Amino acid sequence: MLVFPNAKLNLGLYITSRRPDGFRNLESVFVPLPWADAFEVLPAPAEAAETTLTLTGLPIPGDPETNLCRKAYELLAADFSLPAVQLHLHKVVPIGAGLGGGSADAAFALQAINSQFELKLTPGQLESYARRLGSDCAFFIRNQPVFAHSRGDMFEEFALDLSGTPALVVYPGLHISTAEAYARVQPRAPRHDLRQSLAEPMPTWRDTVSNDFEEALTPLYPVLGDIKQQLYAAGATYASLSGSGSAVYGLFPELAEAPDLTWPAGYTVWRGQL
Repeated sequence: MLVFPNAKLNLGLYITSRRPDGFRNLESVFVPLPWADAFEVLPAPAEAAETTLTLTGLPIPGDPETNLCRKAYELLAADFSLPAVQLHLHKVVPIGAGLGGGSADAAFALQAINSQFELKLTPGQLESYARRLGSDCAFFIRNQPVFAHSRGDMFEEFALDLSGTPALVVYPGLHISTAEAYARVQPRAPRHDLRQSLAEPMPTWRDTVSNDFEEALTPLYPVLGDIKQQLYAAGATYASLSGSGSAVYGLFPELAEAPDLTWPAGYTVWRGQL
């Protein structure tokens, strides 16, 4: 079974308070981004006794044994009698970009295994498993716009249709660890109500929808601000850092196309429609 785990964008991201468990409470709106990896589940050879995971595409640091796709298989195998399989992940979405690529891989792995072996798990049950793998993994089970809160793992439906919106996502090859990003943000009450702000026309978002990580990280990494200003200069209606970075995206007027800009060597760019 072959699936294509897509990324996500954050529309606004506010770190609102510290939690007793060491995490932070946040508010954000997640929307799917059709920049995708590829993940496949195949039957293991008859002589194979163990599940294997192979990786291609962009290098993934760390031990493959701890990869979230393998952990997704092990999570389900603990509750169901699953045969050994061959898992293969082809990585396309940059790592450390704030696009949720690893979380998407884990969530799509859960869904692929559920379908492959007819486990008949509901979306709600799959979300419960996904939450055990990472804070935003559960978003990718239903894969539709949501208002996210708590650790970023609790969702409310959010009526926002950006389908067809031209977008440009620029990753400057800068890996910002989640731990570093959170260490530089002081929790505070949001300056604007995110849901109300996003209910207004997109041109108003520039003044009312922000990302707390962007404010904290741009002084250290000026390239983030440079990319954002280039996107606005190219006609973006709204531009922002996604997640804790370092990808910066621009959304453009519906009847236009995202411009085909020239970026320095080492940058990775996705251009298309949401």
